Amino acid sequence: MLKAVILGSGAAIPTKERGLSSVGLRFAGRVYLFDCGEGTQRQMMRFGMSFAKVDSIFVSHSHADHIVGIAGLAQTLDLSGRREPLRIFCPKGAAGDVEALLSIGKYGYPAVVSEIGEGAVLEGNGFSVKAFQVAHSRPSLGFVFEEEGRRNFDEKKCAALGIKGRMFGELEAKGEIRVGGKTVKYESVSTAKRGAKFAYSGDCVPGKGTVAAARGAHVLVHEATYASDKEEEAREHLHSTAAQAAAVAKKAGAGRLVLTHISGRYKTPELHLLDARKVFPETVAAEDGMELVF
Repeated sequence: MLKAVILGSGAAIPTKERGLSSVGLRFAGRVYLFDCGEGTQRQMMRFGMSFAKVDSIFVSHSHADHIVGIAGLAQTLDLSGRREPLRIFCPKGAAGDVEALLSIGKYGYPAVVSEIGEGAVLEGNGFSVKAFQVAHSRPSLGFVFEEEGRRNFDEKKCAALGIKGRMFGELEAKGEIRVGGKTVKYESVSTAKRGAKFAYSGDCVPGKGTVAAARGAHVLVHEATYASDKEEEAREHLHSTAAQAAAVAKKAGAGRLVLTHISGRYKTPELHLLDARKVFPETVAAEDGMELVF
């Protein structure tokens, strides 16, 4: 199970209602940040996500509204006694900007900045993170966090065969056990369940790469800086409209679409939702503090 918290849903300039870009993903007691805009650490405190448990930060691109929060968070981690490494992954050419922010302080732990391209980024116990290329005004990436698939026991089949107690653990560990003189294989009394999949676009124009990467995602968090009234402006600045984000979600077969990076010129996201839901009904507009469990 994954839990995502929208820590900042605004674009470029914060408003009273919206902080700057960041999504925190909680998995197996650790936190993985996707972008870290100004004030991210405070947003984490507000919304019950422990900054002490941050494992890695995945930077989509080096515009200030997506990275400035790294400086404050890194300093707070040091003052809180962190000693384990902080891993920061960013597109090629962006490491200098991230390291400039880190150079403000001195830390009692290693902050490791890695430039990455498309493909596998990180593999951990029960999950993987991959990056995919997107088009924006700076080298930019989107990310996919995917939980490993697992198998669930079929209770009726197990009961019929007399499987109980410690036999479940043995069967799962060994792959087969002897029951009543017969060999029972794990696969025959369990069903496969796909792991949760989370996709994050970063700032971008809509593209086939995002569709491919987000295929079958339970949740797609996609930028929608503008609504349909400013489609030309979106094109000029290499951003997406809400309707374009919805088209990506539909083509990808995503379960839910969360529109984020919403321009502060919109007092409410009503027009965004009207545009998007015509294309993809399972759309919500991000709000700071919004929780998504899947």
